[in-house]
Amino acid sequence: MLLLEHLPPHLAPQVGYYAIVTKDFKDTSESCYETVRKSWDEIDKVASNSNGLSILSMKFKTCQKLKTSFDLKDLLDSIYSDAAQYDHPHTYPLSIVCGGINGAPKGTDILSRIFAGVVAYMGNKSCYDMNEFKRPTDETYIGWKWQTCSEMVMPIGHGNNDSIFPPEPFNLNVFIKKCKSLFGVQPRPHWVTTYYGGHDLKLILHRFGSNIIDEFYLITGISLLRYNAVVDQATENRS
Repeated sequence: MLLLEHLPPHLAPQVGYYAIVTKDFKDTSESCYETVRKSWDEIDKVASNSNGLSILSMKFKTCQKLKTSFDLKDLLDSIYSDAAQYDHPHTYPLSIVCGGINGAPKGTDILSRIFAGVVAYMGNKSCYDMNEFKRPTDETYIGWKWQTCSEMVMPIGHGNNDSIFPPEPFNLNVFIKKCKSLFGVQPRPHWVTTYYGGHDLKLILHRFGSNIIDEFYLITGISLLRYNAVVDQATENRS
């Protein structure tokens, strides 16, 4: 996932990151995967009612009143992605999320199951912060946004086929407009490969990716100096 997340647009599959998140959910629990897939339409269905956003705010105990259904879906997206990306042995957060979803009593509705997964992952709180995974004033968050706009354009989107997420393909033009609005900078989609290369991943990892190689070696105990080994083990080990 690390490699797919950081490859530039002309090299990376634009749904690669979320395709792996989807696969992780499927591998962990087919029933959990199906519940999450169905939940997005349920959220929109409830939100379409006159007091639907208030109902969702109460059901998911949000600290801030929901202004749109996207706010809730964005939080859930972050939870699922975070659990899959950091699904390390011994803790297995993805299993914790799915354990909450699948462990709800028989007859529990879909959104209550989803909320049970939120509680299992984030703990039982009086309310859940919509900005848990994005802090507009946090230096790390701002720095990451700046870096993706000025250096590493990462084409992360939702696919249409068999994805656990609703379709939302990466749109470079929209991304460029957003970066100009936020920072007044023009993203450079080809900068990474111009500066570092990238078509020969084996060579590039030798030169610049020792931290990636070391991380996967620690996780798998396998040398990742071969291109195929890097890609296969990155997918298999999820994070």
